[in-house]
Amino acid sequence: MKPTRTLAAALADETLVLDGGLSNQLEAQGCDLSDALWSARLLADAPEQIEAAHAAYVRAGARVLITSSYQATYEGFARRNVGRDEASELLRRSVALARAAAQGAEHPVWVAASVGPYGAMLADGSEYRGRYGLSVGELERFHRPRIEALAQAGPDVLALETVPDADEAEALLRAAEGCGVPVWLTYSIAGDRTRAGQPLGEAFALAAGNDQVVAVGVNCCEPGDVERAVRSAARETGKPVVAYPNSGERWDAAGRGWRGDGTFDPGRVRSWQDAGARLVGGCCRVGPQQIAGLAAGVGTRD
Repeated sequence: MKPTRTLAAALADETLVLDGGLSNQLEAQGCDLSDALWSARLLADAPEQIEAAHAAYVRAGARVLITSSYQATYEGFARRNVGRDEASELLRRSVALARAAAQGAEHPVWVAASVGPYGAMLADGSEYRGRYGLSVGELERFHRPRIEALAQAGPDVLALETVPDADEAEALLRAAEGCGVPVWLTYSIAGDRTRAGQPLGEAFALAAGNDQVVAVGVNCCEPGDVERAVRSAARETGKPVVAYPNSGERWDAAGRGWRGDGTFDPGRVRSWQDAGARLVGGCCRVGPQQIAGLAAGVGTRD
């Protein structure tokens, strides 16, 4: 069901549950994501699989779906000999697929168009480090064309997500100015700092006073780092906070695999809400079962 209210209006009244990791659900459906384009390859090769993955999260209780455009860039598509016009259509398709998956839902489902960091395009794990050697202006020029293409598709919000560096956050916010779509901004963090090492308070403060930003927070981080980060985001910005950590396992970019044990616990959602979170979900390796647990916890909150 397409919402009749804006996401910002909904966040003023309730906590909304996001989806989980799209890639792990696609892999559970039998998809091969070994390509450098990751899940974005399926926008061209198997869009029905993306819609099915979104639908699995709707059934689990997700009220916000994040599109498959995280690693979708003009530069990345060009390496696969996909021209600019076709790449634009694929970016727009990512929004349409999420909308289609929400059609049968009994409750409103918002669509967040994913805008991943520059490092995601490199496909070498550098989105977990930042500091690419590019200026804010260069990063802004990189991000603006796909932000414009995604905005044309009419999502409810742009998810400027997994941002490792406050400089890139500044570039993303500048690139989104005037696009006509609200945004949320989430950092990938380690402890109380961005992946690039900047203090989180200073990083969050970039969004303070920016009316286009409807929420700010963290994603693709360890679950144990969430509560402190949520409190910092709420304190520095006064905005609703969004939090969707990964499973707690660590991605080994060199070995192309996940390491360690999962620590994602849906029972933590109450402490996240108490800290200021109003959008809660999961990122890598968090599936529909865990999202259903989050939805149950949010739904039974006093």
